[in-house]
Amino acid sequence: MRVRPLALLSIAAASLIVLAGCSSSSTSTSTTSSAVDLCDATAASGAASEAVSVTGDVGQAPTVTFTSPLDVGDTQETTVVVAGTGAALADGDYLTYAYTAYDADTGEQLDAGGYDPALDPQAITGSSVILGPALGCATVGTRVVTTYPATSSSSAVVFVIDVLAAVAGDEWCQPVSPATGAAFPTVTWNDDGSPSVTVPTTETAPTSVTEQVLTQGDGDTVASGDSVTVNYQLATWADGTVVETSWGSTAATFATTDVVAGFGNALIGQQVGTSVLVVVPPDCGYSSTSTSDMAGQTLVFVISIESVTAS
Repeated sequence: MRVRPLALLSIAAASLIVLAGCSSSSTSTSTTSSAVDLCDATAASGAASEAVSVTGDVGQAPTVTFTSPLDVGDTQETTVVVAGTGAALADGDYLTYAYTAYDADTGEQLDAGGYDPALDPQAITGSSVILGPALGCATVGTRVVTTYPATSSSSAVVFVIDVLAAVAGDEWCQPVSPATGAAFPTVTWNDDGSPSVTVPTTETAPTSVTEQVLTQGDGDTVASGDSVTVNYQLATWADGTVVETSWGSTAATFATTDVVAGFGNALIGQQVGTSVLVVVPPDCGYSSTSTSDMAGQTLVFVISIESVTAS
């Protein structure tokens, strides 16, 4: 079974995107509060962040000017350039954002991302490095300048960050039932108990995690973080090719939080003995920025829950 991949970062962007840990494809939903309140985490505005001039529309690459070298000091600072009118961020939200990064010493643009194409959403908490102090509980549509001090391995950085969208943590990658009349894979069972799946490859795949119960079990119920043993088969929506299966070999055992979010969340609330058919879009599986050979693919899982051990 493929364990979740960590986000791979360019050197220039690394200090920003470690902000929340892993990419959206790397974690299941967690409702655990961070040790630091998100609103309280917001860095104060200061001379360095206020010295940066930013023009342009939120969601578009900005025009940024400042006099270099910029004295960033040893404390992160944040100045709101545009106050958004959307919902305020909350601890555990999955955030979609865009950013541009500059070397504070030279003024050179180091990196940018999230304008087109979009970055994978990431969870934000009060303990998130850089993003927590940069944004706090800012509203969707907000643009900020945040200045981040030099470290032993990199110079100080100036970031311009746009808050583009947010989804509550307890809603992220949660499975829904197939829409009435929508194209959806079908499953038949072979004599040896293994599944055969037919994927409507010429039809548009679901954009949300979509789950259908094939057989209903009556055993213990799976909770988030539990260790589960399952048989599973993985195919791609693009051509229906089966790329992995545990039937005929060894069932897989893992925690629901140690696999891609769409897979793990599909198991939560199900009972041992249940078989499910799950379609997982890239945002909740292996995104286009993942290093997996499944990157950017819509995945089709048939899963049979064999046993569960409470966390």
